[in-house]
Amino acid sequence: MTNLASIVPASAAKNPGGVAIKLDDIEISFGALEVLSAKVAALLAQQGVKAGDRVALISPNIPHMPPIYYGILRYGAIVVPLNPLLKAREVAYHLKDSGAVLAFAWEGVMAEVAAGAGEAGTAVIPLDANFMTLLAPLEPAHEVAPADSSDTAVILYTSGTTGKPKGAELTHENLRSNAEVSIKLFSSRPGDVIFGGLPFFHIFGQTCALNSAVMAGATVTLLPRFDPSKALEIIQRDKVTIFEGVPSMYIALLRAPGRENYDLSSLRLAASGGSALPVEILREFEATFNATLLEGYGLSETSPVVSFNQVDGIRKPGSVGTAVSGAQLRVVDDQGADVEPGSVGEIAVAGSYVMKGYWNNPEATAAAIPDGWFRTGDLGRQDEDGVFFIVDRKKDMILRGGYNIYPREIEEVLYEHPAVAEAAVLGKLDDVHGEEVYAAVSLKAGAAGAEDREALAVEIQEFVKARVAAYKYPRTVVIMDELPKGPTGKILKREITIQ
Repeated sequence: MTNLASIVPASAAKNPGGVAIKLDDIEISFGALEVLSAKVAALLAQQGVKAGDRVALISPNIPHMPPIYYGILRYGAIVVPLNPLLKAREVAYHLKDSGAVLAFAWEGVMAEVAAGAGEAGTAVIPLDANFMTLLAPLEPAHEVAPADSSDTAVILYTSGTTGKPKGAELTHENLRSNAEVSIKLFSSRPGDVIFGGLPFFHIFGQTCALNSAVMAGATVTLLPRFDPSKALEIIQRDKVTIFEGVPSMYIALLRAPGRENYDLSSLRLAASGGSALPVEILREFEATFNATLLEGYGLSETSPVVSFNQVDGIRKPGSVGTAVSGAQLRVVDDQGADVEPGSVGEIAVAGSYVMKGYWNNPEATAAAIPDGWFRTGDLGRQDEDGVFFIVDRKKDMILRGGYNIYPREIEEVLYEHPAVAEAAVLGKLDDVHGEEVYAAVSLKAGAAGAEDREALAVEIQEFVKARVAAYKYPRTVVIMDELPKGPTGKILKREITIQ
């Protein structure tokens, strides 16, 4: 199996002048992407990076990111993409756990990254105005390092409901084959323009937008921070043909003021993932935008796409479609046996797209893939047509605007506040983000500020906000006399009601 980065020289050979990456007036051709990624490989050699080393990439969707991503891969190193919203303590954990020897970091988040990298002992190269000057004198290292199908290409961090975030090891074969499936699903081809508003540090955007666009010879047009009016402007300006997003993006597009003033006739297909898409939103989008909207399902650990509603197959609103080519899905009980058709069980996945395992965590890998089938933690059912429906999440995970939020992580920060005795973080349905983050706490006896609970709740919220990424902090903190508990003393989240 060849290195995933080989898609860059392949597309550059076919159409060197074609636009690969675009951000407003900035355009990177396939030929330029080939040269720039080869220069990044030369820079890694200059920095003493070795094949198999982990290199972090901490950036929003800016033009620097794709050349660095492919440059790391073509050199034979492993990419560790990290959310630029992470705070210093989070950055430090991820860099330490992955053993990253180097990090490329966007200048807009350098304060947090520098602090975290300093703690981890990781060197940092800032992505600022001087970055191109740094690359300019380097001779491009055009060789693409050979890679076996089982070689790790990317370590993508994803948390469980317990413990620290885990690094899913995705191989060159995982990512390459899933990009091929994405191309088939969306009929991507040269001349297509794919909306690049899904972050490339997440697997949905990385596979279905970036890698599939480069592989297909299509253009991906970037939006570093999602804004519905800007997104509509980009669709009109760049004649976007394929839009990929999470449900909150589709809701925002439909509710954007002046939406009817944009020419969106170029759009032929849209894809939704990350969380359940309300059926009424699907229908409203298709009627309004005159484009087919397909909903699918996947996870970080599955590269991600494993099931999708398909243009030429059965389409059932509210479902996540049928298994894609190369993926096997089952619905199983707690013992791993298949449940009856139509019955609810846990979705289990096998096939070409399932991760190699969790980085340096054999126990977690064995628990997640006990018998060759990856346990997703999602409850679902399969109907008589082989169509899958996600019923609920088995885990406590909160899904806000396409981002995974794990209550335990936020609870640990809450417990660091000197006034907090007990804490529970939970999700609540939200029309805009799918789910919103809420926290309930009880106070320590004699806690400072307890006489003004409203002010103390705001203080606790700000305490958490300063220590976790912006999408994670609780939007409401409620102070209770005591949190409800079961007979063993376990906090019963299901009995906590937050208005």
